[in-house]
Amino acid sequence: MFLAKIYVTLKPTVNDPPGQTVLAGLRRMGYDSASDVRMGKYLQLRIEGTKRAKVEAQVHEMCQKLLSNPVIEDYRFELETVAKDSPSS
Repeated sequence: MFLAKIYVTLKPTVNDPPGQTVLAGLRRMGYDSASDVRMGKYLQLRIEGTKRAKVEAQVHEMCQKLLSNPVIEDYRFELETVAKDSPSS
């Protein structure tokens, strides 16, 4: 069994209004050193399987078809081998 940790972010060329709002809030709070805030999504997904390459291919397919919008978002993921009955991190 694997635990996929998936990170979905807007492509660098895509405007990020939520990120700009957070940046403005941080600056209003006095955090002038903050810059270039980008918002994204983080997902954890447990996947049954024993062959890492097959699970990686499945995660790529899931990200391309549902978990991200490939037109405006990039994604990356990490796979961890976990025991079948272990809790998610």
